[in-house]
Amino acid sequence: MACESVFITGAVTLSAYVLVGDHGRPILNSTALLWRSLLIAFVCQLCLYYADVYEFGITTDRRELLARILKALGGSLIILAALYFQFPRLVIGHGVVSMAALLAVALVIGWRLAFVWMAKSLGPRKRFLIIGTNSTALNFAREFEGRDELGVEIVGFVDPDAAASGTAAVRVIGSIEDIPAIVRARSVDRVVVSLTDARGKLPMATLLQMKLDGVTFDHLASVYEEYTGKIAVENLRPSWLIFTDGFRKSRGHAIVKRVTDICFAAAALIVLFPVLLLVALAVRLTSQGPILYHQRRVGRNGRLFYVHKFRSMLADAEATTGAVWAKKGDARITPLGRFMRRSRLDELPQLWNILSGHMSVVGPRPERPEFVGALGEQIPFYAQRHVVKPGLTGWAQVRYTYGASVEDAMEKLQYDLFYIKHMSIGLDVLIMLATVKTVLLRRGA
Repeated sequence: MACESVFITGAVTLSAYVLVGDHGRPILNSTALLWRSLLIAFVCQLCLYYADVYEFGITTDRRELLARILKALGGSLIILAALYFQFPRLVIGHGVVSMAALLAVALVIGWRLAFVWMAKSLGPRKRFLIIGTNSTALNFAREFEGRDELGVEIVGFVDPDAAASGTAAVRVIGSIEDIPAIVRARSVDRVVVSLTDARGKLPMATLLQMKLDGVTFDHLASVYEEYTGKIAVENLRPSWLIFTDGFRKSRGHAIVKRVTDICFAAAALIVLFPVLLLVALAVRLTSQGPILYHQRRVGRNGRLFYVHKFRSMLADAEATTGAVWAKKGDARITPLGRFMRRSRLDELPQLWNILSGHMSVVGPRPERPEFVGALGEQIPFYAQRHVVKPGLTGWAQVRYTYGASVEDAMEKLQYDLFYIKHMSIGLDVLIMLATVKTVLLRRGA
């Protein structure tokens, strides 16, 4: 992203020097050109971000990459045209933006292809050996499939309960006794240990000598968190949560977060008041029943509160079934409700929950008490998500799709725990930016 910002700014500057005549020389010798170039770079970067150009898993196909870059820069030209129409003083010179756009496309595409080539040709920067073959270890290895830009290679697995033999499902390349030889022969940089599989089976004296010789040993849970943005709860022990860094709460952070919540919710309610009225009117005219839907949810420390939403289902949708998760193609959802769910308009009344202190702008999604009890029995550490206020949006909401099963709840809990561990204002800002993209692209509803 930094390199592409430099390329775009350079393309604008070069185009200005080529196309601006003598009458425009003063602007070339002032800071005005720099600020206007940075504005163009900012708009382009914003559009590239919303085109998912920085999601490397999506842009592995060159045609897909080219299409997304052209789409992003096309959107940039539209935004810049609107800005120039409203603020003519921002214009650098006739034809500068058009020429800069052509240069920027060539530079960005060339840089992307060069980046992918370097990631593949220069080889992995880190070589991992995984001790353990449980589901968490296998999921961790799958995270690196097709991700050359991460510079990581899984050289294989060591199965503490098996002899040194390869299998079709898992690349088992040795046993516990073979770890020193494997590390030397395959130039392993980090040995990632699943303590669930290997506890009590490791030759500690040998591994200690390897540690002193420069080999890095890591807990699987820590490395999994580092590369995936979530905490694996399967086979996770409470001791890891206790002794790992993070999970710190300070009074200063709590005060800043609460002030931010109040300011954001109050400003959003004022700005969106006409939208709220229009949505309320649409709900009233398109289906029978109340405009707002009030539902019990579990908040911080397990306290119950009522969350407020625009009604997106038929009235008394659960009268005969009781509390059930919504599912794809749910017949209970009204036609307007489907649109509101995709656009997240049904969530807007929750701004009042934020003002009243039951919720925060960013946090884990508040769940219904009917589901919390069952999920707490089936999913380890599920209750820990209630140590913070639930949020209108959150890390799990922008990183994972809508959850409607125990498996989905397990996956989202892993993101929630990551957020709770690393909770900060900076992470909140990142999540809010990602939320805007999620809403605009209508994902995950």
